[in-house]
Amino acid sequence: MKGYEKSHTELERIIDNVADSYKAERSIDNLESAALPNKRRVEEALLHLQHVIYMGFYSTRLLNPVNLRQSIGEHMYDAYDALVEQIARAVAYERRGGGSPNSDDQRWSEKVVLEVFEQIPDIRSLLALDVEAAYKGDPAAGGVEEIIFSYPAIDAITLYRIAHLFAVREVPLIPRIMCEYAHSQTGIDIHPSARIGRSFFIDHGTGVVIGATVIIGDNVKIYQGVTLGAESFPYNADGELVRTTKRHPTIEDNVTIYAGATILGGATVIGAGSLIGSNVWLTESIPPNTRVVYATPVTGEPGQKVEPVRPHGRKAG
Repeated sequence: MKGYEKSHTELERIIDNVADSYKAERSIDNLESAALPNKRRVEEALLHLQHVIYMGFYSTRLLNPVNLRQSIGEHMYDAYDALVEQIARAVAYERRGGGSPNSDDQRWSEKVVLEVFEQIPDIRSLLALDVEAAYKGDPAAGGVEEIIFSYPAIDAITLYRIAHLFAVREVPLIPRIMCEYAHSQTGIDIHPSARIGRSFFIDHGTGVVIGATVIIGDNVKIYQGVTLGAESFPYNADGELVRTTKRHPTIEDNVTIYAGATILGGATVIGAGSLIGSNVWLTESIPPNTRVVYATPVTGEPGQKVEPVRPHGRKAG
């Protein structure tokens, strides 16, 4: 018993030290937890929206034309309430550093959420093309049901397409929370500000990174471990990161990028119809219909080989 009391005393002393560490006034010492967005509530809202987008795949009850609207409404009301509150918190924190959201924050949040919800039919149309691209692009796929239920890429792309609509409306914090939730669940890291076209497919997916200023065209397919990143991070005269330049590549229509390829730089453009082989490293543009692969020359030394390739023949969907 004495040993327990001694340990308890030590623990109390350690707790005092931890509490005192919050007096340093660093960025991590913030105590405005009640004012900051709640990650769990944002994640819950995303799950409700996934149900709305794929209602027939997630519902626990039989659906029919009579009860479909009610089922959609139940999820959308829950998602609406959660997102309005969390976005209002994020806006208040960005504008004033914390505190309860005021009426202007609340009205702005309500307006944004309604605007995004208005786009849900369009999101569903885009995601139908993404699912179709996955089925056409993967001979191992047993059907659309298998893809929606079990392909991590579909989860990541679904949450990205929702988050992107909030990002383009300059909602603070929330879009990144959404995409980082997808990242934690799938191993696929898509920044919500990236611009991605129709019929997008990520095969396998683990380790894929798509940066904030990436632009991806239609009918693009990438494999696991692909990085679409920044070549370097420029600093201004004050030594601060320049955050407004295009730092990440542009991938035009009908491009395939195989596993482990790294493509860097805001000026780098991968021309339409090109094929990028596994483990290729690119920091400069290539013209349309180009194949870039690692070859092994007669010398035995590895080297990068660039050559024309016939157009893939895939049409924008």
